[in-house]
Amino acid sequence: QVQLVESGGGSVQAGGSLRLSCGASGRTFSNYAMGWFRQAPGKEREFVAGISWSGGTTYYADSVKGRFTISRDNAKNTVYLQMNSLKPEDTAVYYCAADSVPFRVVSTTTRYAYWGQGTQVTVSS
Repeated sequence: QVQLVESGGGSVQAGGSLRLSCGASGRTFSNYAMGWFRQAPGKEREFVAGISWSGGTTYYADSVKGRFTISRDNAKNTVYLQMNSLKPEDTAVYYCAADSVPFRVVSTTTRYAYWGQGTQVTVSS
């Protein structure tokens, strides 16, 4: 059973930074791509960033390019999302996601199979 647990959310003023973490358990973490998504009130969940199983390839939504960085530490079974220059429109619940196919080449449209419970990020102006 794959389990994903996010942490690091909170409230910050515009221009500030937060780092989200997602710890994974239940299988060999390093074999699978990981992603971050977010859902704002009244909106659909949207892709934010993705990272390949090796960490060698990353993908970002246009709205966060240059501000957010996804990374992973396979020794710690953890994926991170460093968020800088935060804007009020970044306010959302952020979800960690894991792929179900080992060593798959992923993209911004990859459908992930496993999800965390989400962590709230609130950016005030």
